[in-house]
Amino acid sequence: MYAEERQHAMARLVAEKRRLSVVALAEEFRVTTETVRRDLSQLERLGLIRRVHGGAVPADTLTGIEVGIGERELTNTDLKDRIARCALSLLPPDGSTLLLDAGSSTARMAALFPQDRPLTVFTHAVPVAARLAVLPRLHLHLLPGRVRTATQAAVGPDTVAALSRLRVDVAFLGTNAISHTHGFSTPDADEAATKQALIAAARRVVVLADSTKIGHETAVRFAETGEVDVLVTDDGAQKADRQRLERAGIEVVIA
Repeated sequence: MYAEERQHAMARLVAEKRRLSVVALAEEFRVTTETVRRDLSQLERLGLIRRVHGGAVPADTLTGIEVGIGERELTNTDLKDRIARCALSLLPPDGSTLLLDAGSSTARMAALFPQDRPLTVFTHAVPVAARLAVLPRLHLHLLPGRVRTATQAAVGPDTVAALSRLRVDVAFLGTNAISHTHGFSTPDADEAATKQALIAAARRVVVLADSTKIGHETAVRFAETGEVDVLVTDDGAQKADRQRLERAGIEVVIA
């Protein structure tokens, strides 16, 4: 295989797997790790991938451009379904209160919500509310605010003010990125402010995120690692990343 053919094959594989280590790529293409690093450098210059510590991710993973929820619903669907089902096992007892954040994983959780649970749910996310509104035993409250097109979620002063008056048992949140140094982050300042208010309103905070988001950073931090109680992710999470998060006091649950 010529170098150019190998590089394009690498780019396709990274796009498919969403995160690959240098060692895994070396084994896949039967070349040295030094060759892989040179190939990745070339692919990054072409804008086809982004290099991260120990490997590579797709070019769109670390950009500051926010991907709309419609597009996010179509990525890593199997992983998100597993994570959503696992998160359901963390629902509080009947009669409890909870908050559901905007995001593709939380929307999937809402779609799988049990029909027989008498719970009170507050959400600022239109897709989440639409999926929960048909459940007969659920007491659903839709929070006010300006609805953003990208996330289809209410944000802004009205949303934050409404959240400041709440105290719930559990909040389930999504995130764009997770880093042991930068914490949990999102590209938009209004989204970050709303997520901060969600966290402040909850006794227990659970974040749903597939493993491709771990080890990355976006512009605005909404939580330090110590502010999150549980991270529900998939088995693609690197052992070193899991250990760093656990040392920060987060319970990492593998779906």
